[in-house]
Amino acid sequence: MDLTLSAVVFSLFASLLTLCYILRSWTPYANKNIESPQKLPEAEGAWPIIGHFHLFCGKKLPHVLLGSMAEKYGPIFAIKLGTQKALVVSDWKVAKDCYSSNDKVFLNRPKSIGVEVMAYNYAMSGLGPYGPYWQKMRKITRQLLSVNQIEMSEHLRISEIKESMEDIYDFWLKNKSCQNQMVKIDMNQWFGCLTMNIVLRTIVGQRYNFNNEKGVQFSKLIRFFSEQVGSFVLRDYVSVLRRLDWGGYEKAMRKAAKETDCILRGWLQEHKQRRKLKDEHHDIMDMLLSRIDGATSQDFEGFEPDAVVKATSLAYISGAADSTRVTLTWALSLLISNPDVLKKARDELSHHVGRNRQVEESDIKNLVYLQAIFKESMRLYPASLLLPPRESLEDCVVSGYNVPKHTRLIVNVSKIHRDPQVWPNPDEFRPERFLTSHQNVDVKGNQYELLPFGSGRRRCPGMFLGLRLVQLALASLIHGFEFEKADDEPDDMSATAGLTNSITQCNILLKPIISVK
Repeated sequence: MDLTLSAVVFSLFASLLTLCYILRSWTPYANKNIESPQKLPEAEGAWPIIGHFHLFCGKKLPHVLLGSMAEKYGPIFAIKLGTQKALVVSDWKVAKDCYSSNDKVFLNRPKSIGVEVMAYNYAMSGLGPYGPYWQKMRKITRQLLSVNQIEMSEHLRISEIKESMEDIYDFWLKNKSCQNQMVKIDMNQWFGCLTMNIVLRTIVGQRYNFNNEKGVQFSKLIRFFSEQVGSFVLRDYVSVLRRLDWGGYEKAMRKAAKETDCILRGWLQEHKQRRKLKDEHHDIMDMLLSRIDGATSQDFEGFEPDAVVKATSLAYISGAADSTRVTLTWALSLLISNPDVLKKARDELSHHVGRNRQVEESDIKNLVYLQAIFKESMRLYPASLLLPPRESLEDCVVSGYNVPKHTRLIVNVSKIHRDPQVWPNPDEFRPERFLTSHQNVDVKGNQYELLPFGSGRRRCPGMFLGLRLVQLALASLIHGFEFEKADDEPDDMSATAGLTNSITQCNILLKPIISVK
């Protein structure tokens, strides 16, 4: 009897073990090659209430600080911004995991006072939260900024670049003292005027004179918008600071938002009046109005149609103008610091374009070295050193680590672009790498080693317009003028804080080498 009972107990025990083994084999991590997700490593030194914000109060820019922390904690770690957790990514493989298999999870944008106050309470969909409104506006944006639409506005880019080249030539004539003398010009300012006018003509059919007070003020408003929206500010994470408005930041943002809205409202009324007179210019604001004709706030998840048009137009203007100016200025700064690269670019233009005509957009496809220059420039100095933050909509697993819902995603693209395991001699300006070892790497977000425009569904929608503009503008300048670094131009080039990696000035000496009129 005892032996029989023992046999039954043993049989039941063996069956239970077998059942446990079977159940374990069905779990997601039963495979010996797949490890169970681990807790995300968190940086030390968080303070109560403010988290790691005290670390951002020093002289180091955020991308440099987070890059230094990555050296200690690895390519993926967490920090606390106030009470909110943020995932910091500094490796292309981890970024690929975020933007490919987890792209749907990280479709949200975190809220901020800057976007709320200056972007029409999140009506600017690119910086707003994920939802039906974002999905609707993303579809509209893809139509308005498609390759076909960008090609249709080619005449605007050509005419503006031609006029700007003539302005530089007139400036040289006015300031030279002898025929072959070089004159000094701030190309950062020139690029700013050029890109803003191209963007304004494309989007709202306007051209600003940036030599007058109104034009200068609008340019400052766009730059202020970029700075406020892209900065790490404690008031976004500790609510009591917003109520107190320490430093008067919110008051300044509201003032700037009111001034910006006044300008946009004027353009919108002009477009509406022209539509009544059947005199449309067929710019992007016209196309926006045609798509929302007869719509109500219910059709746009509570946003008034006028607010949608103004917010979307502001998004295109601020995103395209500032980032394009930054990209052009950094590329030129690198060229004047590397005369051998500049000579190769000019030789390529001489071969494919010649000296008897100006550069056209159709020439760009043949200028492979020029394209390599832009790739290398955007690798070293991308317009955004930290990609605009995202936020997880649900719990997920990134590179084997558990990432909770509502975690902010910060991708340190500057760190990824200078990874020595991917980019040999990463701090050197070597466009040739994109003709040899990295010839198949592009900037469109499909290769995660190079992400100047981001990746996934939240990738920069103005990428095609930006690429067309910067390539034609710089090619025209190289082709039409000889230039070199001015004596007062600093040798070191450093980045700045904000949504775009701005550069304050770029003084060069130049003189024409072909007729630009």
